[in-house]
Amino acid sequence: MLRLSMDAKARVKIGSFDRGGKSRDGAKANDHDYNPKTTVTPYVTFLPEFYELFLYFTESKVTSDFIVDILEDFWLEEKHRFSDIQTLLLNQDNGPQNSSRRTQFMKRIVEFAHKHQVNIRLAYYPPYHSKYNPIERTWAILENHWNGSILDEVETALKFASTMKWKGSHPVVKLVHKTYENGVKLTKKAMAQSSWCLRKFDNHWLSKCGR
Repeated sequence: MLRLSMDAKARVKIGSFDRGGKSRDGAKANDHDYNPKTTVTPYVTFLPEFYELFLYFTESKVTSDFIVDILEDFWLEEKHRFSDIQTLLLNQDNGPQNSSRRTQFMKRIVEFAHKHQVNIRLAYYPPYHSKYNPIERTWAILENHWNGSILDEVETALKFASTMKWKGSHPVVKLVHKTYENGVKLTKKAMAQSSWCLRKFDNHWLSKCGR
């Protein structure tokens, strides 16, 4: 079994904004938070066993489709390293976009499991317990790394993310260009056609579409 911890950070304003901290190069920020050029949301896939980070940034919304697209991108790039793995355990906060009650998320997870012939276990942290998610410690490193700097362009944020270190290694950093929309749902009939692949297992949701 391979454990993955997945989570999104709060949206980051792109522009000449004060982010706190100190800078050695005398960076100057606006004295008011005017409208940003854009915002980006960092989303991380973290492998606790290997201390490896995969950082995805998006200017779009973090939706159920976005989350599973990120998972698929990660797996397509890295599955050659884990040819003996039959189950992926996904540690997540029980947020609205990755909830086991979100029909589009569960549909996409089932499709992923079927396509890649792996079992998926969804393990959620209880409300107000996200601090126990090991991914939270990686956010602090990123915040400390770019605090005091001006993130005036998306590319600047990506550069800072790629130069941070976690346990001596740099993360894999990607910008997702696809646009996502909220509110994608399945009808009850469509969900019923997928539900045979799911069962509850020790308070985890397990997709049985894999081998």
